[in-house]
Amino acid sequence: MHYDWANLARYEDKNKEVVINQNKDRVVFMGNSITEGWKNQMPTMFDNQTFINRGISGQTTPQMLLRFRTDVIKLKPEVVVILAGTNDIAGNTPLRDLEAVAGNLASMGELAKHHNIKVILCSVLPASDYPWRTGKNPDTQIPILNELIREYAEEEGFYYLDYFNSMTDGNNGLKANYGRDGVHPNTRGYRVMRKMVLKAIDKIL
Repeated sequence: MHYDWANLARYEDKNKEVVINQNKDRVVFMGNSITEGWKNQMPTMFDNQTFINRGISGQTTPQMLLRFRTDVIKLKPEVVVILAGTNDIAGNTPLRDLEAVAGNLASMGELAKHHNIKVILCSVLPASDYPWRTGKNPDTQIPILNELIREYAEEEGFYYLDYFNSMTDGNNGLKANYGRDGVHPNTRGYRVMRKMVLKAIDKIL
């Protein structure tokens, strides 16, 4: 039996619907449940042509790296927005260290750059703990990972989108009125993110 670890089949049909070479301002959003949930909360934002959502719940950066070619590069966007890393810290797949997570994000950024896709690297959103896997200390681990992401983005000339500092409760957790479980944004949280990402996209296009 074939095991699709990166879930390449998830968007196989949706990818076929994308009209290649006919949308000069195309943006692909690559991520996990926070990205996938954005489409559920704001369905009109993602039309699968201009703004394309390629989030998969539960995924970690090595899984996203494996599907980056099919779910991003082949769609020929102008911009990719990459928001990932929290599930690595949660240990959804085995975590080596934060440098490895940053390395996977860097590999995605370099693949995009090679294909003339502009890159927006996002900070990981704040979280004080993970309801599904407690005791992973995201309140201390996420800021360290975000600093690695920020430094890499600066070195490469990529846009670093700092959701963290706009959404934290001041103690490295997600502001209560921006989330529904301490990890995933609610509609109010997504409104904050939408305003920030649209500004970033406008700036680099």
